Amino acid sequence: MSDRITIKKRSPLRGEDGNKVISIRIKEELLGQIDTLAQQSNRSRNEVINLLLREAVEQAEVEE
Repeated sequence: MSDRITIKKRSPLRGEDGNKVISIRIKEELLGQIDTLAQQSNRSRNEVINLLLREAVEQAEVEE
């Protein structure tokens, strides 16, 4: 038996993992479509929204 006590580092706290919590307003119909995609893909609503946003940002361009 060892006299040492080992304490493992805890995973990063919420918000320290590079993600930020935000709030948005969307139409119920759009939320329903997102929920359907989440269910069909066995992913969380959050994962689906992040995937969709990432794709949209990569495809977006600003028109002048």
